[in-house]
Parts: sequence; C-alpha cells; structure tokens
Amino acid sequence: MRRRRQRQQLIVLLLGAGLLGVMIYLVSSILISAEGKAERVVENFYSLEQDGDYGQSWELLHSVMHDRFSRGAYIQDRAHVFNGHFGAETFEFEVSDAQEHKQWRMEKGGKVFAVAYEFRVVQVYRGKYGHFEFVQYVYVVEEKDEWRVVWDYRE
Repeated sequence: MRRRRQRQQLIVLLLGAGLLGVMIYLVSSILISAEGKAERVVENFYSLEQDGDYGQSWELLHSVMHDRFSRGAYIQDRAHVFNGHFGAETFEFEVSDAQEHKQWRMEKGGKVFAVAYEFRVVQVYRGKYGHFEFVQYVYVVEEKDEWRVVWDYRE
C-alpha cells in the first residue's frame, strides 16, 4: 500500500513538472515580442557563421535571398571570403538593438515587407592581416510564420 502511494505521488510530481514546463514554454512564446524573435534569428545566424556552418546559416535566409544564392555557392563564397581572404578562423560579433521599419523593401522595385527589423551587426576579425571590423546592416522579415534574414540591396 505504501509503495503504491509513493509511486502515485511520483507520477503526479512528474506530470506536474511536465505540465509546468509546457505552460512556461507557451507563455514565453506568447510574451516574446516579434522584435525579440527577430533578434534571436540574427544571433543564431551569426553564431552559425561564426562556427563556419554556412549551410545552416543559409537556411535562415529568406527565400528571396535563396533566389540570389544557391546553397552551395553561398557556402563556398562565405568560406572563401571570410575565412580565406580575411585569414581568420572565426570572428566575434555584436548585434545592435532593433529598429522597426514598416513597408520596407530590400531593393528598388522589390517585394514590400509589412514589417522589417533592422540590426547593425559588427563582426570583429583577428587574422593574418591584423584586427578589423566588418559592419553589416541585417534585416529580419516574416515568411510563412518564421522570421528570416535579408540584406539591403537598395542603392
């Protein structure tokens, strides 16, 4: 009898902990702003690039960017330019706070995005050519309920 009660208490405790975890996940998903989700995408994108995982970072690009770069070409170009030319194995990066833009276009005459979040990203390289910083303005837009990275091609 005593064992049965202990087992039941353990099951109730485990179910309660699982339910609490699900509730925390749902509440945090609801409460995290679109801006916060966009910033996470930028952080994830550059963390992948920092690790040299250009294939996975390419997956975080919007489909309009996929139209510009095939996956293979992107991987080859990024590794060649950033690792080969700069002579650095990796880099550090800083992401600014978001700036929201309404009705934003990444290029003249291009698709209009209802909302875009702009981030200023500074990549810091230390390589065979010394210490330098590379600044890029990165935009995050929504595509099929997912936030994706695009770059500014306006003149």
